[in-house]
Amino acid sequence: MPESRFADRPGAVTSDDGIAHFGDPVREQRRLAAGAAVVPRDDRAVIEVAGPDRLTWLDSITSQALTGLAPGFSTELLVLDPHGRVEHEAAVLDDGSSTWLIADAGDAAGLAKWLTMMRFRSQVEVRPRDDLAVLGFVAGGAVEERVTAVSERPNGLALVWSDPWREVATGGWQYAATASHPGADYAWTEAIVSPDAGLDDLEGAGLLAAEALRIAAWRPRWGREVDERAIPHEYDWLRTAVHLNKGCYRGQETVAKVHNLGHPPRRLTLLHLDGSDSVLPEPGTPVLQPTPGGEPSEVGHVTSSARHHELGPIALAVLARRVPADATLEIAADGARIAAAQEIIVPADAGATAAVPRLTRLSRRPLAESQPPAK
Repeated sequence: MPESRFADRPGAVTSDDGIAHFGDPVREQRRLAAGAAVVPRDDRAVIEVAGPDRLTWLDSITSQALTGLAPGFSTELLVLDPHGRVEHEAAVLDDGSSTWLIADAGDAAGLAKWLTMMRFRSQVEVRPRDDLAVLGFVAGGAVEERVTAVSERPNGLALVWSDPWREVATGGWQYAATASHPGADYAWTEAIVSPDAGLDDLEGAGLLAAEALRIAAWRPRWGREVDERAIPHEYDWLRTAVHLNKGCYRGQETVAKVHNLGHPPRRLTLLHLDGSDSVLPEPGTPVLQPTPGGEPSEVGHVTSSARHHELGPIALAVLARRVPADATLEIAADGARIAAAQEIIVPADAGATAAVPRLTRLSRRPLAESQPPAK
């Protein structure tokens, strides 16, 4: 995708993914959370899927029920391998004429190639849209109206995707055993815009700010959490990306088997890190469990980390299912041992659905065949 014009602003500090911050990551995070700043998502890319068969075709090859997706409604999909492992992930929005996918930049080319290979006789066309950019913001604030007004609308409907993580989608399932899921307050939104959208006067926030809000909401991401062993259950991704009552698709057998009969071998957890050390662990850093009188054992790894403006240093980590929920863990980073306390996202008994309570849906945007037309 084209490089953001925000990179030319004074104080912009760039990383391999894009603009990390504009000089004050904590302030930027507060402004972003308040809906007063936008994040140039140079780490995201856009794919357009056109053609009359697009929704039924995507429905048949992905984890999400898309045949009845109404224009303007937001969802997400996963592409699984035959063993149910996550290969690709994308945000999904249809405008009545095309389906728009937003994917992590590192995954977009692979996803577009796979979709192109899967067309066969379907009347669809897959178009990577490297001419378009993505802006992220929190809905409900001062920037929402401005960004929506300049977002692309090639078929008359603004290309603005609302992250469905705020609710348990129709056909989905939540493993997190809490009635106050932090995702309920995660009003994350992404708009597809022209690189010359004319938003130079808006306040900018960096990717560090966006990542901190995502981690605090327990929100998994392809570019951070997913590895070659990942199955959706381990990340509580059945909340929004998997429809358990739809027809056959690749990997469905594993999804159903683990959900109904077994337990996922690993589980995502939020770690609250000891803030006395200034070190934040990098993705891939081993998570250790101390053992009495011996060397600590490696029980998982960090996938994402950030300094949250309220929670302090936090991280997402994938742990072995056997790790006790009350175990105090350690992370070895830059020669230091950082104490880490767990906040359980996916419980160890996830997968035995009879033991997992179905929580009240928080939905404000139902994703079902009976969706009303967008206003």
